[in-house]
Amino acid sequence: MWQRIGRLIVKEFLVVLRDPRTRLILVVPPMVQLLIFSFAATHEVRNVVLGVYNEDQGLASRELLDRLHAIPETFSRIEYFADLRSAEEALSAQRVLAVLHIGQTFSKELLSGGAGPVQVLTDGRQSNSAMILQGYLARILEDFAGQAAGGARVAAPPSDEAENLLAGADSAPAAAKSLGQTLHPISRMWFNPNLNPIWSTLPGLVAVLSNLVALLITALSVAREKELGTFEQLLVSPLRAGEILVGKAVPAVALGGLEGTLMITMAVLVFRLPLSWHGLQVLLAAMPLFLIAVVGIGLFVSSLARTQQQGLLGAFTYQVPATLLSGFATPVENIALGLRWIAYVNPLQYMVSLARMAFLEDPGWDVVLGLIWPMVPIGLVSLTAAALLFRQATLLAVTGK
Repeated sequence: MWQRIGRLIVKEFLVVLRDPRTRLILVVPPMVQLLIFSFAATHEVRNVVLGVYNEDQGLASRELLDRLHAIPETFSRIEYFADLRSAEEALSAQRVLAVLHIGQTFSKELLSGGAGPVQVLTDGRQSNSAMILQGYLARILEDFAGQAAGGARVAAPPSDEAENLLAGADSAPAAAKSLGQTLHPISRMWFNPNLNPIWSTLPGLVAVLSNLVALLITALSVAREKELGTFEQLLVSPLRAGEILVGKAVPAVALGGLEGTLMITMAVLVFRLPLSWHGLQVLLAAMPLFLIAVVGIGLFVSSLARTQQQGLLGAFTYQVPATLLSGFATPVENIALGLRWIAYVNPLQYMVSLARMAFLEDPGWDVVLGLIWPMVPIGLVSLTAAALLFRQATLLAVTGK
């Protein structure tokens, strides 16, 4: 039995590696995607066109605008408007991502120790970028107010509720006011102290692209046999159905693991991500279990497909929602409750979390085991489903129905 499985494994490796186009597809695109997504899929906001409607021509407002001009990597261009309607039209037409509206009494109130009226209008159609930019501007305004008026604050009342809160603050006890002026919280970012976007993006990409490679290899394996007419020959060979599945799965796990190792090496050597020896052990322990679960899904898709094109479409039909439900782009906790249970049976979700922890956190085994063990039942279920469907496909091929 082991000789038969070994020969089938060698045959699968030869089929995958002999074809130059297949080798190109397996090696080049994941590496290129790793490079592209590392720089493109970033949460940084750069080269923003900022709109400004300045009703105040005082010294403080001019100094604030000078400070914004001094950040060209964030604000590539600042567009000025003569009235609020023109600014709103530019925001509606997406010519600007945000509009800074400086009130008439900004300089006067700020320099007198009051709250300089300023409003930030952002484009909610680009919610992530808008929230990040709003945070940038809020920090700039806070720092500017503190330097300009010795701790004076810049207020941005977007609604009547905010005005009521400010009014309530004015009527607060003097002790509470003085306490608020003396407290200056100091923030520290753990695990990624410089908030490097590549550090937060690249570990998840290693998991996503390893998932894609293993899925493509297995999604095309059985479908290739059907399309080339060799599936029946495989069935009349001494190999049993379970042995065929093992022979198809082992090369995919090996090639997916090799691809993942190459991407981990590139992440450490090229992008300088921190990875301790313990973190590497976590990745090496989790990667095979993760790939086995993915291979089971790929074999299920391949057994269902009749041609390689159908197998390819099936693989991408799975890959896209699996990536969206993995926590790679948004936290799993933000997913709607009705869909969250799908994320909990998604092996990619656990591997994305493990990769981030292994690179940035260096967690203990008591922590990572809670993410590793769910991939074992997921892999068993996916392989069992693939075996049942493969057996059905075998019966259909034998009976000719």
